[in-house]
Amino acid sequence: MGDFFTTAMAFPAVIFTFPLAVVLLYWIFGVLFGVGGSVAEGGDGAGDGDIGGFSGVMALLGLSGVPAAIPLSMLIAVAWFTAMAGTELLDATALRVATLPVALVAGWGAARLTVLPLRRVFAAETGSQHEDFVGKVCVVRTSRVTAEFGQAEVTAHDGGTAIVQVRAEGPEGADLGAGSRALIFGYEPEREFFWVAPYDAGPATGYLENQLPR
Repeated sequence: MGDFFTTAMAFPAVIFTFPLAVVLLYWIFGVLFGVGGSVAEGGDGAGDGDIGGFSGVMALLGLSGVPAAIPLSMLIAVAWFTAMAGTELLDATALRVATLPVALVAGWGAARLTVLPLRRVFAAETGSQHEDFVGKVCVVRTSRVTAEFGQAEVTAHDGGTAIVQVRAEGPEGADLGAGSRALIFGYEPEREFFWVAPYDAGPATGYLENQLPR
């Protein structure tokens, strides 16, 4: 046990030891006293209209769509385990330093794999299906929209807003920047994003479902 704590408090494992302690306390208090809310509460991403700050970072990392506590806990736990292995097996300082990015990438990969199947569960709880957004006008919230990048804000049936992943190809994408309006005309279920095109006319509310063909 003494060796375990010695390794946990040695570089580079110590960088993740304290965050892991916070994560464990969070879940323990959450289970015992409900502190911080249940896992199903505080969803982050699909139903959250905030694109800036922490939510924006989670979206860029591909970890949005579920409560942030889930991917963060997985990331920290796997990164800590990887760093522990590096601390125990490696003696050279340079090799231990190299363990840090490896631990972070391993943690991110585990968190990403955890988020992908859970997104469908939490998306179903929002009451809005992806297809419900097809035919609506959204407002681009990123500086650009390309075939590989882009996010936009769209209004759901119940008046709530959601930040969704959007993509555009060719000249259409060049006309889309932050604050511009775009028409959602398709959804890619496997890659979980919407196809959009520039939209400069029509009602500001943007709901055109009954006017546009699917």
